[in-house]
Formats: sequence, C-alpha cells, structure tokens
Amino acid sequence: MASIVLILSYVFDWVIIALIAIVGALFTKVSPNHRPFSPTDPSIAFPYVANEKISTSTLVLVSLVAPGIITFLVCIIWVPGWSVSRQLGSTGLVWRRKLWEWNTAWMGLGLALATAFVLTDGMKNLFGKPRPDLLARCDPDMENLQKYVVGGFGTATSGGLLVGWQICRNTDLSILNDGFASFPSGHSSFSWAGLTYLSLFLCSKFAIAIPYLLPASSSTSSSRQAPSPLPGSNTRSGNFPPATSSTSPLSVYAQTTLRTRAAAPPTYLLVIAFIPIGAAIYISSTRYSDFYHHGFDIIFGSLMGFLLAWGSFRWYHAPIRRGAGWAWGARSGTRAWGVSMGVLGYGSEEDVVGSENEKGWKKGNEDLESGIEQVDGPASAGVVGSGVHLNGVNGTNTGGVSRSVV
Repeated sequence: MASIVLILSYVFDWVIIALIAIVGALFTKVSPNHRPFSPTDPSIAFPYVANEKISTSTLVLVSLVAPGIITFLVCIIWVPGWSVSRQLGSTGLVWRRKLWEWNTAWMGLGLALATAFVLTDGMKNLFGKPRPDLLARCDPDMENLQKYVVGGFGTATSGGLLVGWQICRNTDLSILNDGFASFPSGHSSFSWAGLTYLSLFLCSKFAIAIPYLLPASSSTSSSRQAPSPLPGSNTRSGNFPPATSSTSPLSVYAQTTLRTRAAAPPTYLLVIAFIPIGAAIYISSTRYSDFYHHGFDIIFGSLMGFLLAWGSFRWYHAPIRRGAGWAWGARSGTRAWGVSMGVLGYGSEEDVVGSENEKGWKKGNEDLESGIEQVDGPASAGVVGSGVHLNGVNGTNTGGVSRSVV
C-alpha cells in the first residue's frame, strides 16, 4: 500500500509540472500590456525580420527534445556504472536504478523548462515592453499623431511624445501583440534552462568538476584515511602547512596524500559538457541580431533560465562534487505527500525528534562540537580542510561511511 501511495505522489508531481507548462501556454494567448512608446525612438526602429535564425520549433527541438533524448540514453547506457552493477548483482535492481535515474532526469528537465515557460510568458504580458522592431510591426499613423498622444513633451518632429498602441495601422494582432513582448527573452530563458540542465546532468554523471579534497573518513578502519593536519594549521579555512626545507616527514606524507586525493577530469569531458552552454549562447545571440530583443532582455532571460536549471537540477540530484552522480532517492512511503513538525526531511529513515534516534542525533552533535573545538588546537583524524566528518551520526557504527558537515 505504501508503494502505491508513493508512486501516486510522483505521478502527481508530473501532473503539477504539466499544469505549470499548460499555464504558460495559456499566457501566450493573453493580450499583453501595451506600454506607450515614442514613434521617433531609434531603439525600437529596427527592421522586422520574419524569418528568425532560430524558430520556436527549433528552440523546442534543441532545448527540450535533445536534452530529453541525451539524458535518457545516459541513464539507460551508463547508469548505474559497471562497478555498482556488479555490487547490485540482480538485473532487476540494476534496471530499477536505471529507471529511477531516468525519471528524476526528466522530472528535473521538465520542471526547469515548465517554470521558465510560465515565468517568461507571464512577465512578457505584465511588462509589455516594446521590441526593437516595434515601429516596423506597428506602421504608426503619423498623420494623426496628436490623436494618439498619451504623454511626454515635444512635437512630432522633435520627439518626446508618447503614443498608445492604437496608433498602429497593422491589423495583424498576432504580429502587433508580439511586438510588446520584449522582456524577458523567451528564447534565452528556455534555451538556458534546458541546456544548462543538460550540462549539469552530464557533469554529474561523468564526474566533471573542479578537483577538490574529498572528505576524509574518520574511521580507523579506512585504508584511505589521511593523517591529521598538523597542530596549529588553519583547518577551518582549508589551508595546509607550506613545504619547507625543515618540514617533518609526517607533514611531507600528509601533503602527499592530500594532493593525490583528487585529479582533473579528462579535458574532452569538459568540452562535451559545455557544448550545451555554447548552444545556449548562440540561441541567445540570435535574438539580438534578429532585432527581437534588447540586450538587457537577453541577459535577464539567460540568467533566469540558468538559475531555474540549477534549482531544478538540485531539486532532484545530489551535489555534483559529492553526490557520485546519483539522483536523490525516492521519498519515504509514509512521507510521500508531506511531513509534520519534528520530521527531518522526506528521506526513508524515521528521524523524529523524541524517538529513539534522538539519542543518536545528540551523540552526533556532541561529536561535531568536539571536532570544531579541535580545529584551533591539536586536530584529530577526520577533520580535514573545512569539513568535519562524523561516523555513526545516529549512534551506530556505519562501517567507515562518513557524513560531511561543511
């Protein structure tokens, strides 16, 4: 029963994502606000380009369809990886992992694009900012200019007068209304949302990240445990003692193990991961060269798409550098639709304040405080760089698996 409830909760998540996209589609049918403009403003006097370099259908193909296909193939072919597949053993478990990673990959992509769609079109209608080619779309009736003046100072020849959109003689309302949809750039927000998400996904699955010091286990049984930082070293800021001619053998060994704990990924992977970013930059640039958007509209739309992609990716995926490429696991069946006060998140463990686990959390907090106190004094193994690493946070032996509190 719990599994059915959990499945239904994720089906409902998909419904919510679809509803967000539908609302965005409905916004495109709404007539936007028509901001008054000057018929002599040179910033909106560019020519109207009917044949865009990147059409809407091409935008959807590049920013939605292509990332969807690529994330699907990565999940089916490379997830969960040969080493994990050997550990799982069962083919059924391997395919369950593949399907879950595929589901979360598409949910994150869908959330990023749906939110970008609804926010962009909603803001277009609210602001009604004229496009750079508005006057070409409008074909203003300059002979009866005074009849349409709504503000400003000056004359028809000197400029300074503001007129309403009723001055336009173009009867094609689709072209005319679209002339008041400059802010923000939809091509920019949509492309950056979909393609940035794809780039983050590839970086996660193929461990493409700037090298950093991996967390050191505080378990004495771990063969990869590093020696303690030297007394007096600034471990809180991640600084390590410099090598000098009088460096002790212990400090030399410590620095050697630190520098070999990480390495740069192959450069070709970096190139592959940033191809989507290059595509997003090109799509955004065409909105400027086609005179469809002002510079600020493109910058704002790109930034909005980037942030929505990052938020949507992190909503369903662990951090790139510390998550080993995995998506977050499924919610607990008892927490599928929400949690109450005193429950720590939506994970599968029952961490309720006041339960038996409370003692384990208290013990973990005591260990954490003890580790922090040692930062400015003789440090112990398990405090490396800026991370304090705990074993058995719940009061049990985790067999060398540590949690990092950064």
